[in-house]
Amino acid sequence: MLALALIWLACAVAGGLYAAQQGIPFRIAFAALPAFLLEAAFYTVLGTERWRARLEKLHPATVAALLTLAAAAPYCAGALAFGSFRWQSLAWIAGLAAIASFWYVVLPHKAPIDIAFLLLMAIVVLTSILRRQYENPIPKLRLDELGALMWIRTGAFAMLSVRRMKGVGFGFWPAPPEWLVGLGYFGAMLPVAGAAAWLIGFAAPHLPPSGWDRVTVLAVGTFFGALWVLALGEEFFFRGLLQQWMGAWLGNQWLGLAAASAVFGSVHLWYRAFPNWRFAVLATIAGLFYGLAFRQAQSIRASMVTHALTVTAWRLFYS
Repeated sequence: MLALALIWLACAVAGGLYAAQQGIPFRIAFAALPAFLLEAAFYTVLGTERWRARLEKLHPATVAALLTLAAAAPYCAGALAFGSFRWQSLAWIAGLAAIASFWYVVLPHKAPIDIAFLLLMAIVVLTSILRRQYENPIPKLRLDELGALMWIRTGAFAMLSVRRMKGVGFGFWPAPPEWLVGLGYFGAMLPVAGAAAWLIGFAAPHLPPSGWDRVTVLAVGTFFGALWVLALGEEFFFRGLLQQWMGAWLGNQWLGLAAASAVFGSVHLWYRAFPNWRFAVLATIAGLFYGLAFRQAQSIRASMVTHALTVTAWRLFYS
């Protein structure tokens, strides 16, 4: 409980600093805080193996039911605080969460079922159907981010605690060797991705914003935000699951790595404007290096480091 209290305190402080920086009125930020603290608690349980192991002692159907309830709780807290609660939105959120949570309670652990599960996860993300159920009180306070976080943790919980997928290396904090592997593949990727970006006319790099204090805050915030959300979710599904499965299905781990990277790149065709083929090409190249990091370390925590560093470099020098 002490660890959770400290996490809540850190989230509250970070939220207060963000609200002050963005000019969000205190009363609005305070009203949104319980919803984000709820999500932080559920997300922390997902990434803490000791706590997750306690949950896995329960029957899979019980775990799935708890996941469905946990999916709805942050929405209810946020929507009720701002008077934007809608039964239809709650039905969408709870319904989609129930489908993902009970997927492996009802269905067998077979390749076609696994593929269908990943398609479900991807379709919900690409259509933004969950995000549309959350009403943002003001543009700078994005309650719809709760939907994105909920979908990541629900899908990951379904795989780890219901299907009991192994060999992923799921967690928030990389071990020292995983940091080194992730950093090494990021360094190896830089000249390849840089040359490819120049050849396809992706974008010209530029200097980061002026002021080293601003650059440092932006870099640190981007890195850890990417590490614990974007990279965690994408590396879990694309490297921890898809790359392993495709390697087994194709009978060759290298082919599995290449195929998963191609799928990863193709998903980025929808980034900003379809078909964003330049971004998809670079995402495929990046996916190869993320896959190499995962393959060497046998853990997504290493590929998360490579991924988060890539996002940080892109944010600083290309966006």
